[in-house]
Amino acid sequence: MTLIAIFFPCVSFLLRGKIFTAIICLILQITLIGWIPAAIWAVISLQNSRADKRNNKLIKSLRSK
Repeated sequence: MTLIAIFFPCVSFLLRGKIFTAIICLILQITLIGWIPAAIWAVISLQNSRADKRNNKLIKSLRSK
C-alpha cells in the first residue's frame, strides 16, 4: 500500500474511501512539481491511518479487561 501511495497518491486515498481528498490530491499531482508533495501527503496520511487503527485496537483491548 505504501508503494501505491508513492506512485499513485490519489489511488491511495480512493482505496481508503476518501473521495474528496483523492480529488484534491489528483489536482495537486497533475503538475510534475506537485507530484512529490502529493506522494508525501499520501504516505503520511497512510501512516497516520495505520497508527489510528493500532491505537483503536489497543484501546479496545484495554476496555475489555
